[in-house]
Amino acid sequence: MVDTAASPAGASPMRPLSLAAALFIMLGGSVYPLLFTGQGGGVDHGFAFAVFWAMSAGLVNGVGFKPKFVPWRWLFSGWACLGALLLAAWLRLA
Repeated sequence: MVDTAASPAGASPMRPLSLAAALFIMLGGSVYPLLFTGQGGGVDHGFAFAVFWAMSAGLVNGVGFKPKFVPWRWLFSGWACLGALLLAAWLRLA
């Protein structure tokens, strides 16, 4: 339950699922950086792009920040986080 009396007007609540996804990516990449390498041992740029986009969207959305500029709001939404995770999974498995 969000305490509306303590939060400023227009503030969005935290979203634990997005924040958890972002923290999981952040900690997983810190503990095991080889996660971002491709088959030949080099960096898989497409996979890294998708994972870092998911992490960024999860952090922005997870802490409850809602950008005013509509394209940024879409790029850093919970749906964008999920879409980037699905894109990363597809790139890794393809």
